[in-house]
Amino acid sequence: MSRPGTRNPARLRSGSGPLAGATVIVTRPVGSGRALRRRILAAGGTALSLPGLAVRGAVDSKAAQRALGAARTADIAIFISPVAVRSALALQPRLRFARGSVLCAVGAATARALARAGVGNAVWPQARQDSEGVLDMPELARLRGKRIALIGAPGGRELLPQALRARGAKIEKIDVYRRAAPRLDRRHFDAIAQATPPLLTLVSSLQILANLRALLPPAAFSRLTAGDIVVSSARIGALARSMGFARVHIAQSAETGALVDAAITALALHRL
Repeated sequence: MSRPGTRNPARLRSGSGPLAGATVIVTRPVGSGRALRRRILAAGGTALSLPGLAVRGAVDSKAAQRALGAARTADIAIFISPVAVRSALALQPRLRFARGSVLCAVGAATARALARAGVGNAVWPQARQDSEGVLDMPELARLRGKRIALIGAPGGRELLPQALRARGAKIEKIDVYRRAAPRLDRRHFDAIAQATPPLLTLVSSLQILANLRALLPPAAFSRLTAGDIVVSSARIGALARSMGFARVHIAQSAETGALVDAAITALALHRL
């Protein structure tokens, strides 16, 4: 029996590690969630892959290659995600930038991806790893007449390019990949139905959450909303609440470590 006041009536399974007894649902695209799954397993949890997004190649790969070649001499190059780094290198394996170019990354994971690939050392926001954090960086304070290459995918928030243009920069958007709805099937639905609670769903984008709501059968999505959700921003948290999630936890960022830390904190509440 659960003790009075327990937030989830399910008994936590025995085991070791701060996530022992929990099923943690990883919604990152296939291939992008490996590090997150490893961290969950190391913390004693069960990792369940439920991709809420699929990554596809650039719509026009030749145009993207040409744009990347021209971006080598940009004053500033901003990579929006580790996927943007991998996709850019798939198009331009020897991608390098001029000595005077400043490399920026939206987060630490993106900066590490650039360093590992030998593209260069990037600066990234320390306080919050999102568009607002990037805009607060001193490197982007004075931009009049500067040429900025924004490397990522079409769609998404327009805050960053709009704010950079308002500061007088010339923006060159280079779409090196595209986001698409994932292909979910009976295997995914059955895995959700059979997952042992408590369930904690990790979500790092509005599009992922919207795709899951649209593609999952009502019963499967209800299983998610009955559990906890860990999101990487207040904006995603607000959407989650509007979709029926009652227990919403906001991580410090979309970084793997931040999401896992927030999941551990959420699970601790079940142990009270």
